[in-house]
Amino acid sequence: MPIRLPRCLLDATLLFTVLAVPAAAQQGVLSSPYESSPYKATSARGATGDIVEIPAAALPQEALRRLDEGRSFESQRRWSDAAALYEEALREFPGDRRLQERYSVSRLHLSLDQRYHDGSFVHAVRELSAPDSYDLYGELLAKIESHYVIDPPWGEIARLGASAVQIAIEDDRFQQTNGVRASAESLRALSREIGSLYSNWPPIRSRQELSRFTNEVGRLAEQRVGVGRAACVLEFTAAAANGLDGYSSFLTPDQLRDVYSQIEGNFVGLGVELKADNGALLIVRVIPGSPAEKAGIVANERIVAVDGKATRDYTTDEAAGMLTGEEGSQVLVTIESPHAGANQPHLVAKPAAGAAPRARSQQSSGQRVVTVRREHVDVPSLEQSRIIDPDYGVAYVRIPVFQKSTSRDLETALWDLHRQGMRSLVIDLRGNPGGLLTSSVELADKFVAQGAIVSTRGRSEGEDFDYRAHRAGTWRVPLVVLIDGDSASASEIFAAAIRDNRRGTLVGARSFGKGSVQGIFPMSRAGAGVRLTTAKFYSPSGQPISKVGVSPDIVVRHATSSADGRQTTGYRGAPESGAAGSGASGDEALDKAIETARRQVAMR
Repeated sequence: MPIRLPRCLLDATLLFTVLAVPAAAQQGVLSSPYESSPYKATSARGATGDIVEIPAAALPQEALRRLDEGRSFESQRRWSDAAALYEEALREFPGDRRLQERYSVSRLHLSLDQRYHDGSFVHAVRELSAPDSYDLYGELLAKIESHYVIDPPWGEIARLGASAVQIAIEDDRFQQTNGVRASAESLRALSREIGSLYSNWPPIRSRQELSRFTNEVGRLAEQRVGVGRAACVLEFTAAAANGLDGYSSFLTPDQLRDVYSQIEGNFVGLGVELKADNGALLIVRVIPGSPAEKAGIVANERIVAVDGKATRDYTTDEAAGMLTGEEGSQVLVTIESPHAGANQPHLVAKPAAGAAPRARSQQSSGQRVVTVRREHVDVPSLEQSRIIDPDYGVAYVRIPVFQKSTSRDLETALWDLHRQGMRSLVIDLRGNPGGLLTSSVELADKFVAQGAIVSTRGRSEGEDFDYRAHRAGTWRVPLVVLIDGDSASASEIFAAAIRDNRRGTLVGARSFGKGSVQGIFPMSRAGAGVRLTTAKFYSPSGQPISKVGVSPDIVVRHATSSADGRQTTGYRGAPESGAAGSGASGDEALDKAIETARRQVAMR
């Protein structure tokens, strides 16, 4: 099922992302790889990334508060929460050295934690021989050298690999999986030795030099504490991909399969999109027709226990992992509703015809227990398609993600809406994190008769493309596009194409600001893969999207809404026909979009 992680680790393909990897000087293990900020730390040390404290007066109070909150998550080993917090803070304080440092460390821990909770990766660790692990590593480095968007920072990749091994050897699950029984002092001594080796190693300027350094670290780890070469090299392999930028990543066999499932729009699970929420799992989205929807689960509820085990006692990834399983198996989920009060009855949804009954029992005030069967879930590329205002012929379509079937499904929906009297169209991209590049281009081409749609530029000439519109098959219906701060990547390509070609009106809030293209590369060993940033993309006017986003024509203060009024990623309720007016829908941005669409109709 989709799990909403920090954007750096979202498992989607061909998304467009922010690059933030300047070539960095080798400074010492776990020192910051990023460009300096006005709030500099003076040194860095240790396998956990402890650095010299910066005087409080030198850092904005809010940044200090974020650091303290992030450190609290780290102390609880809530790496997903920590990485998400630091990622968000860096958008407010870009380039801040301490936030960058903690973000880097949290990502290394999170990657390790995820991989060693992934059965497909653990199997690879146990079965992969040392020579095969070196071949896998060499293949990955060759792909980076050939396809990565900028000249690979080999020295920085070496630093991150060494850091990953330092962190791994002190991790309990890594030790158990790899049979490491060395004393804590021996492990600390090895960590210091790896740090010293890196500090005294000549500058690393090629993948061949990087491979020699990796081999030496593997030899040390094997000799000093008995860590197998394959386990050590796999840490370097994962770090090499994960450390390039916020969106490149190593993919375990299961993760690679999940990526392809997302491209196709189907998977086995409950059908919910989740994000960490203070020890619980917040349900951000329930996929229509999914087992979760059939069980009466709705967005903005929280999962607080799985099979009787409280989520607060587990990391986010462990808790989310407990929800996964074989098709047809069942899981007991404790749900906490944001609305349930002490005297509020717990409503039991009626099972669908022919479906197995879903047992529920009140566990405590505001909570209920739901038994859900894991099933095959088809993710619809369109969640809403209807005439929202019959009097003016205003149609509404919500696109949650750009996948292979989106263009075909939208074309079908447009003809259906046309037959119902569509005279203006609102396309809702709020909360849409992106998806396939080709899908976003195809959708823009439906509404833009001529001109540029998007351009991509990479280090390799094979990544340079100029996508242009074709007049044939163009829909000329007046257009309004809803965006918000969670509209990203492919959503931004579509929105920028509509804006720059003066094809419609953008309503909402500035989009996220991803600006690079990722490609998925399967590897020849272990069933693994890698997601690599291969190009940056630019709007039809030649403007980059990275860190800037797409600005709406009409800014709405509250661009996102939900039925209960909480701020969420995107519109969660179905708009009612004829209900939209001044504040009628409870969704300020949607109301403004409908008002704009009505004006478009009136002006024709």
